[in-house]
Amino acid sequence: RVSFRPAPPCAALPRRARRRATPPTKLHRAPPRRHPASPGFPILQDAPPPRLLAGPRDAASSLLTDMISSSPLSRPRLAPRPRLAPRPVPAAASPCRARLAVAGGGARGLAAGVRCQAQAGDMDAHYMRRCVELARTAAGHTSPNPMVGCVIVREGKVVGEGFHPKAGQPHAEVFALRDAGDLAENATAYVSLEPCNHYGRTPPCSEALIKAKVKEVVVGMTDPNPIVASKGIEKLRNAGIDVRVGVEEALCLRLNEAYIHRMLTGKAFATLRATLSMNGIVINQIGSGTDQPGGYYSQLAKEYDGVIISSDMAKATALPMSREAGAKQPLYIIIAQGQGSKLDIPFLDEESASNAIVLADSPVTVEPAGVSVSVLDQMNLESILQLLADRGLCSVLVDFRDAGGVLASLLSKFQEDKLVQKVVLELSPVWMVSPGPSDLAFGGSQSFALKNVEHKEVNGTLLLEGYL
Repeated sequence: RVSFRPAPPCAALPRRARRRATPPTKLHRAPPRRHPASPGFPILQDAPPPRLLAGPRDAASSLLTDMISSSPLSRPRLAPRPRLAPRPVPAAASPCRARLAVAGGGARGLAAGVRCQAQAGDMDAHYMRRCVELARTAAGHTSPNPMVGCVIVREGKVVGEGFHPKAGQPHAEVFALRDAGDLAENATAYVSLEPCNHYGRTPPCSEALIKAKVKEVVVGMTDPNPIVASKGIEKLRNAGIDVRVGVEEALCLRLNEAYIHRMLTGKAFATLRATLSMNGIVINQIGSGTDQPGGYYSQLAKEYDGVIISSDMAKATALPMSREAGAKQPLYIIIAQGQGSKLDIPFLDEESASNAIVLADSPVTVEPAGVSVSVLDQMNLESILQLLADRGLCSVLVDFRDAGGVLASLLSKFQEDKLVQKVVLELSPVWMVSPGPSDLAFGGSQSFALKNVEHKEVNGTLLLEGYL
């Protein structure tokens, strides 16, 4: 309510005295009334428009009353309702809730720990992010297959979850349908990758979804595998199931970037890793603690199928390995160019010799025994990546620690030939003295800019990750 207190008549006073005698005009607004059933939420009830409480009703006061009564503020309003957060989804440590134990944790590069949060009205994206989170549980175990996660939702509730644990085992949709049971009927299935439609090591997932009588399937991205290539989506639609494609597609693409690259190019996805000083000199060691559990290097070794190192590094330091719980160790790819007839690898024992391969430009004898040796006609990065892809590797980490060594010649034209897709740089806060031309990263002969760069501080060093 608005009250108006008119000033006393003072027309007879002088102008200066009139200003002193005239009290200021004040508008008094009554405090809003509160609904007894909703404390803390003020509401305006239906009431006649405010009227002037004092003073004669002249033309000016009538106009003010009409303006107030026509204002939207005078209309009744409803109390605001608090927003409800989405129901939290429990984390899964196995393909089917908690039935098959597989090493968990880890995410490619700096994208670790995808948070499963969604705003109201965006539950499709919420469940798809959950699919990606489930898929990452098997990081480092599924190659050459992609990482896939699946969530079954019925009437707004999660009734089944699953992910693909490793090659040869059932796919994510099968584990999720097992978890859901009869509740999968008339439910919506969210899956990060298009369901397969062919018989391989396992039956088609599209048939499993059709038999479960789901009413809708939401797909993150189509499968670039020519064997699948939208055939799974077509079969689901022909069976009368609604299919939507492209929910959180960018996140699903990054999840399986190595698998997609191998399917489209026939070569392994290559990531270049190096440690640099402040003045751009390559340092032949990694930062303190980065190879321990939870460190970035330990996670990289877990997620990549193989690690390329030089023969000098293999003779001088311990071979790269992941210290994450249950991690599958990468294939050690040792480049021996101009090495001679014999190569001793002191840090490689006979038990792990089968997990190493030497690529040489001439026949060489390797100690310990049991290490596979391949002689290449052309020792270049393109032929190496092609050979590794033929062996079933999807992703390779090039550990660059010798600026003037064998890997320097392999990487001399990596930017021109577009052979490296990703770069991980560890910038150490040290200044190296008297650098030679061969000590500079990549010889200083190439210039390139990274895209989609992410960065974070790790034990006093700056870690950069970007794409070429």
